[in-house]
Amino acid sequence: MSPDAAPAGEARTSGNVTARGFAVEGPLLLTVRRFGDARGHFMETYSARDFAAVGVAETFVQDNQSRSAAAGTLRGMHFQLPPRAQAKLVRVLRGAVLDVAVDIRRGSPGYGRHAAARLTAEGGEQLYVPAGFAHGFITLGPDTEVAYKVSEVYDAALDRGLAWDDPDLALPWPDLAALGLPNGPVLSDKDGRQPRLRDLPDAF
Repeated sequence: MSPDAAPAGEARTSGNVTARGFAVEGPLLLTVRRFGDARGHFMETYSARDFAAVGVAETFVQDNQSRSAAAGTLRGMHFQLPPRAQAKLVRVLRGAVLDVAVDIRRGSPGYGRHAAARLTAEGGEQLYVPAGFAHGFITLGPDTEVAYKVSEVYDAALDRGLAWDDPDLALPWPDLAALGLPNGPVLSDKDGRQPRLRDLPDAF
């Protein structure tokens, strides 16, 4: 993973949540404290007060969940246009993913750059993806479940995407052959025909 993509900078903590930023301004990698005993563990997966204190201030209006049967399933890169642009808060319920966000804000110093993080059910990490980023993930094992909050309801008329394999972006996808996919990831038809960044109209 490139230095730009990895978490960087000083950690911020409020209550039971800690956030770290990336070289690309906006996304945050969040970890939540777990309280364990002989029964297992408990954690607050979301607190509006504490998440706002570390930089996640949106009001989330919808929760989504996906299950991907096969390792190497790639969902992305997705975004929604204004006036219903979505911020997302992503976590893994079962398995592990590589989660990626690409800055598509024209005029942003980070335009075309990305942040990436490995999210696991075991670790409980969360990725905050602001509006103005294209978002996607690839599953690193079978039967992977991902849940995410969004700050706007889905609007099919404003739903857009970015090519997961845009060569100008050099996104840090894992070795697909090692996942048993020498011919590429498991994709929807829609995700397999999204435009490159250079062909996207101005959106943000």
